[in-house]
Amino acid sequence: MDGYSLSLLIYSYHFMGLILFSDKYKEIKSNTTGIYKEKGSKFIAYAFPVYSENEVKEKRDEVRKLEHSARHHCYAYILHADKSVQRANDNGEPSSTAGKPILGQILSSDLTNILIIVVRYFGGVKLGVPGLIRSYKTAASEAIINATIITKTIKEYYEVSFKYPQMNDVMRLVKEFDLEVISTDFRINCKLVFAAEKSKATSIVEMFKKNHKLAIKEVI
Repeated sequence: MDGYSLSLLIYSYHFMGLILFSDKYKEIKSNTTGIYKEKGSKFIAYAFPVYSENEVKEKRDEVRKLEHSARHHCYAYILHADKSVQRANDNGEPSSTAGKPILGQILSSDLTNILIIVVRYFGGVKLGVPGLIRSYKTAASEAIINATIITKTIKEYYEVSFKYPQMNDVMRLVKEFDLEVISTDFRINCKLVFAAEKSKATSIVEMFKKNHKLAIKEVI
């Protein structure tokens, strides 16, 4: 194997590792809108942060009531930090001319926990497949451009149980790893719940376990 091929292989493994073990993900902070017009047709995009299928349905119902005169209500959404739920719907437009372009904009912006609905008011002129794809894509893009993007971290939660004399040991580790303390109970049988970034959680837990006078368990 030559040097170039080896370097490419190492880079590929490194890149795959980042994908597999990244605990960061991006969302929009709040609702936004975007508008695009072409040949008399008007496309209005509504973007919402959502976290469940029920929320998706609620937002779709809201937009249907608000834009009840629109000819089409097309949408796409992605849920969960790992983007494991992805859906798109053309709502009567030709196949893959609406939902898929909307979904493509969400994916290209690396977003999740988001729903984008694009409603269309027909302007009397048919746009054809390329025109529809461009219009739904652009309207969705405008809604994303107008959004504030925030980065979140996947966290795991642990409960540490200990006796009062071990207080200094526990607080030293909390400070050393800059842990987010969720709750505390410092009576005779002390307890502390903390949150840790998923990618660092294993090593942090191992450090706690080195002190056999402490008990630690993962909590939901």
